[in-house]
Amino acid sequence: MSREVTVTGFGVRTAFGAGAEALRSGVFAGVPAFRPTTRFDTGPYRTPMAAAAPDGPDAVEDRSLRHALGRCGADALDMAGLGPVTQAAVLLGVAGDHSGVTRYWRGAAAAPADTGPGPGAVAGTASDTASVPVRRPGADTGRAAAYADAVPAHLTALLADGLGLTGPRLTFTNACVASAAAIIHACRLISSGRIDTAVCAGGYLVEEETFGKFDSGRALSRDGLVRPFCAERSGLLLGDGVAAVVLESAGHARRRGARPLVSVVGWGAATDAHHIAQPHPQGAGLARAARQALRLAGDPQGASLGYVNAHGTGTKYNDGAETRGLRAAFPERAGSIPVSSTKSTTGHLLEAAGVVEFVITMLALLDGVLPPTAGFGGRDPECDLDYVPNRPRPADPRRALTVNAAFGGANTALVLERP
Repeated sequence: MSREVTVTGFGVRTAFGAGAEALRSGVFAGVPAFRPTTRFDTGPYRTPMAAAAPDGPDAVEDRSLRHALGRCGADALDMAGLGPVTQAAVLLGVAGDHSGVTRYWRGAAAAPADTGPGPGAVAGTASDTASVPVRRPGADTGRAAAYADAVPAHLTALLADGLGLTGPRLTFTNACVASAAAIIHACRLISSGRIDTAVCAGGYLVEEETFGKFDSGRALSRDGLVRPFCAERSGLLLGDGVAAVVLESAGHARRRGARPLVSVVGWGAATDAHHIAQPHPQGAGLARAARQALRLAGDPQGASLGYVNAHGTGTKYNDGAETRGLRAAFPERAGSIPVSSTKSTTGHLLEAAGVVEFVITMLALLDGVLPPTAGFGGRDPECDLDYVPNRPRPADPRRALTVNAAFGGANTALVLERP
């Protein structure tokens, strides 16, 4: 049995704010959200820049990933007209919220320690120095609280419980394809008849631990801009991103009178197992994932595609490999299909990239506007597709493809279709 999968609701928050209008005024206008972040001291790092949300009632700058996930999930259910749906599955792509852990250990390092006996202690025992810390009552309580949200499955349980959903719960931690993998798995469950409804979500908020790792790896752009696919590209920048989508079988949505926004007609996942961090030079895994998705959509040549939302990190290795992978996936049409990278405005959302870019791709279909690749300058001979440079483009696509890639060679692809 194969059942049609539809999207009936979504909620989204990025550095631009909450909801579709925030994306329209930022991503679709080609306005980058990068600014110096003040969430932590960026002095030790090569750049202070990130797409971190500003203050405001709809911002996610409170750094509470559990809170932002809950708000997006509630928005998605409200749009779908479902309310608490006890049998809905919850599938979350997330690596956990490590900001509390970082703050806890920074605070612990800065706080004066209680010490053991001072002068007069008996030499040769464990108490012969005043520098041995003594465990304070309740000290482990703060540490336990800080670590709780760093456990990915804990966030999934909190999201499901907060929304009143008691269906299956699954957590995906496979880096930058995590939330796309969650959507793909939900599509498989719905298509096969095992479930009727799923809430798929993902989240990442800019925090110091991950920022420091990418800075140490010299992956961050030094000039405060992300320029995917162009000769001047010099790296990525991180960004806030949290989103949730409600997926339903078409029959379930129809029976309750819901209006589908789009259908998910194809999905694919593949690995190239080439390198722990670098993509396959020919984009082999991405091409396989895209071909799987197109075959499932009944369009192996990509004849119906009107837009591709690319992974497009703005890094040296990714963009050339991705271009070659897209050419391999649909060689006869690659040169004529508009491709853009919305990471040029939102930054890289890591585990949330798949679901936020899924929402952006859906809006492109519904609005008839293609989001641009912002900051696009000189062309790189390795990147020879139509990248919708700098300005939004009116269009009337019926189908669109969104692709993502991750460390370790993981790749995902999803084909969306408007009614």
